[in-house]
Amino acid sequence: MRRAVDASAAAIMVVLCLIWGLQQVAIKAVATEVAPLLQVALRSGVAALLVWLFSRLIARDRWLPGVALRSGLVVGLLFAAEFLFVAEGLRWTSASHMAVFLYTAPMFAALGLQLRLPDERLSRLQWLGIGIAFTGIAITFLLPSLHGGSPRSAHWLLGDLMGLCAGAAWGLTTVAVRSSRLSEAPAAQTLFYQLAIASLVLLPCAWLSGQAQFHATPLVWTSLGFQSVIVAFASYLIWFWLLRRYLAARLGVLSFMSPLFGVAFGVLLLHERPDTAFLIGALLVLVGLLVVNAQVWLPSWRQRRRQRAATGA
Repeated sequence: MRRAVDASAAAIMVVLCLIWGLQQVAIKAVATEVAPLLQVALRSGVAALLVWLFSRLIARDRWLPGVALRSGLVVGLLFAAEFLFVAEGLRWTSASHMAVFLYTAPMFAALGLQLRLPDERLSRLQWLGIGIAFTGIAITFLLPSLHGGSPRSAHWLLGDLMGLCAGAAWGLTTVAVRSSRLSEAPAAQTLFYQLAIASLVLLPCAWLSGQAQFHATPLVWTSLGFQSVIVAFASYLIWFWLLRRYLAARLGVLSFMSPLFGVAFGVLLLHERPDTAFLIGALLVLVGLLVVNAQVWLPSWRQRRRQRAATGA
């Protein structure tokens, strides 16, 4: 039985959200020395090797047979698409914008699960949340022009759109895992497929697109070490460990701290200045995503209140 989030799990989630909020900043900080696409390809390869060693030598997981060339390939390609969009998007937009658009993933996952799994049909409350989130996205893209200010450049808008596509790819990855045998596989097996295939796909993409230049500096090695060991290996494994022990809905609500930290780190470390349209739109996106998840955690919250009231009576 998965249990409610306790103080330890909440503290771990705060640390994870700090790490995830910082990952776009880490990529952007060294983008002039190493192209974001090459960064993501290299970190995925290193992390895949670490996950494989951990699973085989330490955790000694029993991997499901017969899923590598079907479900494993699908989730791996979707994961590769997600970070292809992240890497390319960061060439044109800010880390703050990418942090918010990437975390639209739960909205796309909810839509995909409704189409794929009959038991995952959206309620009116969830449709309302999706509507609020899409309104926030529209404001972010359209308000600068409608308000009479200078519209963002085509490159900036393209980067934002790629961030939104990255969120969609992440959401579809969740759908692919939930609707396949990988939902029964050890977390390390699923994560290995995602990382290994992403590296195999993105390395050639970086070379073919002329983004394979690597200018080594201490900051580059620090960034790649952080992305490979802390983000792609340790934080993802800890996240899967939490999902196996705690209620996913509660953890999902706490994960919305990530884009907030992402915006804060972009402002503090990269001196980015989000405009008013982005801040309003981002707030609506986060509210909408919280409403989407409220359908899951509100009933149990009400039940706990009734139990406490009954006990007090």
